[in-house]
Amino acid sequence: MALYEHVFLARQDLSQSQVDDLVQQYTGIIENAGGSVSKTESWGLKSLAYRMDKNRKAYYTLLNIEAPAEAVQEVERQQRLSEEILRSLTLKVDELEEGQSAMLRKDDRNDRRGGRGGRDRGPRR
Repeated sequence: MALYEHVFLARQDLSQSQVDDLVQQYTGIIENAGGSVSKTESWGLKSLAYRMDKNRKAYYTLLNIEAPAEAVQEVERQQRLSEEILRSLTLKVDELEEGQSAMLRKDDRNDRRGGRGGRDRGPRR
């Protein structure tokens, strides 16, 4: 079976529990087709670079999938039919990334630096 990284963007007016229900629905489709989801990351509500379908923000979610191509195609088809999903992207990868993704590591790095910029500029004049 092939390995995939799948990211989808859900509308901003959904609640986090509704987004979690969508993740469970798509995970069920993959598992029924003989695949598995090894990691699910919710990146939270983030601003979009440009408006999509009158939305300025979206819930980002990452799924690491090991499944046959037909299962991933079915998930993509279901997402195209759903009004809750703004965009999705599926990439076939050679190996799945262990640990946190780059998006979550970026947030941790900013927290350690102490806000914006991360350097002490000294007293203001």
